[in-house]
Amino acid sequence: MFREYPIAKILKQLEKEDLLPAIVFRTSRRQCDVDLQVIEKKNFLQVSEEEQIQIEICVQNVIRKYDFEPMIFKRHPQYESLVKFAMGSHHAGQLLPWRLLLEEIMSQGLLRILIATGTVAAGVDFPARSVVITAHSKRGHEGFRVLSPSEFQQMSGRAGRRGKDSVGFCFIAPNPYSDARILSEVASTPPEPLRSSYFASPSTVLNLLKYRSIEELKYTVKNSLAGFVDGKDADKKLPEADKIEASISEIDDETGERQKKTLKRANRVRRKAEELRVKQVTQLEVSVKALTNMGFISENGKLTEKGLWSAELCTNLVLEFAEAINDFIFEDISIEDFICLVAAMSADPFRNYLTLKKSDVDKELFDRLAEKVDWVSENYQGSPFASEVCVRPDAGETVLAWVQSSNWLEYASLLKLGGVADGDASRIITQTADQLQQIGRLSDSHPDLSKRALDARALLLKPPIA
Repeated sequence: MFREYPIAKILKQLEKEDLLPAIVFRTSRRQCDVDLQVIEKKNFLQVSEEEQIQIEICVQNVIRKYDFEPMIFKRHPQYESLVKFAMGSHHAGQLLPWRLLLEEIMSQGLLRILIATGTVAAGVDFPARSVVITAHSKRGHEGFRVLSPSEFQQMSGRAGRRGKDSVGFCFIAPNPYSDARILSEVASTPPEPLRSSYFASPSTVLNLLKYRSIEELKYTVKNSLAGFVDGKDADKKLPEADKIEASISEIDDETGERQKKTLKRANRVRRKAEELRVKQVTQLEVSVKALTNMGFISENGKLTEKGLWSAELCTNLVLEFAEAINDFIFEDISIEDFICLVAAMSADPFRNYLTLKKSDVDKELFDRLAEKVDWVSENYQGSPFASEVCVRPDAGETVLAWVQSSNWLEYASLLKLGGVADGDASRIITQTADQLQQIGRLSDSHPDLSKRALDARALLLKPPIA
């Protein structure tokens, strides 16, 4: 049994049966790239010279279409594999223009195999004749878990091209991490029920309070999809409580203790049902209370002055940025330091960033920022779904290195030296630019800070990020 089903064997078998083009799903970025390295050593798998020319013409067309810098593609470590073998590796660690290039070439039928993680299944709308699933599980931030029915459907649903194929083929590649029995069970399981993504986040509450009262918010929340789903779940619990209570008459208990315990259990289920029915309103009330204690909402339910300008920050970090601005942390510092601080707050806690040199920003600024993040975390308990916020100076250095680089090729060399994926670097740069844009919205309340934020954003938005 193969530890990982060899990509060369997959290619030869699919090509023999005329089942190309195909998308091969791997569980990790590394495996996608390793597959290409394996193929590069097998010259007999190269496509014809005519097919190579077609791919190069397509690359030129994409460059002209999107006005990309040609060297971003020509000097990409996987460009030779793309042209010679008509294969590409697509995952979140790749730079966005490279992923876009692969999507364009794949959509024109010039790629034989696209090796990808689940990002293709969820976010890109192009099919292939065949799909190969190589694992029944995927890795998350908390370890491995079995694919959900929706994830399996997203992957298998890429098989079959409209107008070109009468049927699509989905294959399961055997290996210790790909159990056909588990995947068969997943495939036959109904998709997960529709769930609302709404929760009483600070940004949502502050924005809605610009135009509505708290009572109007409660009415809206109670009648939302989230409130409707919670009500349905609550309705399912009531028959359970009735059934438990009905069983009391069947209990033979002279002391009555078992009957009392059973009645208490039925009442607990009813209380849980009632809590579930008012869950969304309760979370809203908790959020409003926290925002009131923190000075964003007045006692009469109206936005305070701080609440009014904070409501302009349409970001999940609204409270953290508002407190940092209110404490003048971003005042009297250079634009480079400003970029570093915003990037440090915009970072994902689980990604790798550049650590080649110590940050030039005064450590006291990072400490003050971290204190504000901790203070918000301690004082705002309005949502159990709030994203984890951290302060990472290495993320700031990653973004600042991009500002100081003359082009992406120079920057990419630094990333490779520091072991940082292009896609992760691109992501933190884009996230920082987005946060700076939000701060730039404060032109009425903080005109100088707003202008500096937009100037800082402009330094980040140079090709290929722009």
